[in-house]
Order: sequence, then structure tokens, then C-alpha cells
Amino acid sequence: MTLRLSVCIDAVLAKLPLPDACALVASAGIPAIEFWKWWERDLDEVHRMCAAHDLQVAATCTKFVSLVDPSVRKDYLQGLRESLVAARQLGCHVLISQVGDAIPGVDRAVQRQSLVEGLREAAKILEGSDVRLAIEPLNVLVDHPGYFLVASDEAFDMVREVDSPHIAVTYDIYHQQISEGHLIHRIEQNIDCIAHFHAAGNPGRHELTRGEINYPEVFRAIAGKNYNGFVGLEYWPVDEPLQGLQDVVQWHL
Repeated sequence: MTLRLSVCIDAVLAKLPLPDACALVASAGIPAIEFWKWWERDLDEVHRMCAAHDLQVAATCTKFVSLVDPSVRKDYLQGLRESLVAARQLGCHVLISQVGDAIPGVDRAVQRQSLVEGLREAAKILEGSDVRLAIEPLNVLVDHPGYFLVASDEAFDMVREVDSPHIAVTYDIYHQQISEGHLIHRIEQNIDCIAHFHAAGNPGRHELTRGEINYPEVFRAIAGKNYNGFVGLEYWPVDEPLQGLQDVVQWHL
């Protein structure tokens, strides 16, 4: 099975305007883009540029409101409603969600329960749609000190507890190499809970050809589980961006 790649244009192509970014992605032979804050973009322009270059929008983010703090849950859910409208406009099937930083002085189990309850309410909003909300564990050692959800194992457990086809995980291979390792085993055991992947080299969060992660083998494992979502390339390039994208395409996975 061939993996479908996506390029996070906010990272890989941050210096390019949208038309140039879409043209470059298409020239690399990659079928999709993604970006973080849909609310900071002209969605009509995104639609036009994607149509012009035969690209899909693989993913975008929902509003950055904490899920571990029940006092702001209404704000989170309202942001999700707005994000669902945007996703439908873009033809996008994955909304990536951060869960917020851990709250000092509050028992971790209480914060976890708030997160699960928030996801259950989110699932109701998404019923009848073809959109999945994918919570993303992040590393706290390098990039996101204080973030609540670090371990993918915990994320998978919560998704299974919520038990909705609309709630899943964004598995960021870079973050999980730092936090947990044992990448292929965790991916193969939990592929049913994964709606989206992110990928970057470690250390440095640069091209996939840099660092300690054997990406061709990881990608073969993902493809071997008949995963039909996207793998988002989300890194900060050191070299010329087109070359880094073409290097991945040439793996023929």
C-alpha cells in the first residue's frame, strides 16, 4: 500500500505565500497540504489554490483551548463547532487537537477525566460528519514543557474509553521518539486509533533524512497495516525545501 503524504506548509514552507507553497507541494508529487490555524487563513483562497493544483487539505487544527480545564470546555466546544464548519468548507477530514497544559495543583486523574468528558461531548458535535478529532501527544523534554498529554499509550487508552469513531489520535513520530520510542510496535498495536501522523527528523526537527529515526522502515510498518489516512511532513528544513520533500517521495512507499 502506498502512503499518502501531506506537507505542513506552516512549517516546511513557512516563508512562501500560499500560491507558491501549493505549487511547490504539487511539483514534489505530494497530494495534500495541511496547516495549523484555519482561522488565520482565507479559506476561499485555500480552496482555489488546492483546486488549481489538485491538492487536498489533509488536516488543520481546532481552536487552542484546554481540554483538561473544565471551566473553559464551552469555549473548546464552540471552537470545535466553528472548526467543523471550516473543515467541511475545505473538504478536510481531520481536526488536530492540542489538549492544553497540565494545571498545577490539580490531581492528574481529575484533569484526565475532564479531557475524556470533553472528548465525549466533542464526539456528539461530530456525529453525522465525516470528520475526526485527533488529540496529539507532545514531548515535554524539548518542545512543550508543561503539556499534559505526553504518552501515546495514554492517548490511545482515552480514545478507547471515549469509544467514538470520531475521536482518534494524531501520532507525531518525532514527539514520540523523544517521549517513548518503540515506534513501530506502538503504531502497529494502535493503528485503529490513529487518524493522522506527523513526521520530522530527530534530533532537530528537520528533514526526515536527518537524525536517528529510520523513516523508511517506520513508513513501511504504517503501510503494512493498511492505514488510509495521511502522513504529514511537519518539520523545519535545513536545506532547500523541494529536495527534502522529493527525498521522501522517492522512497516509493
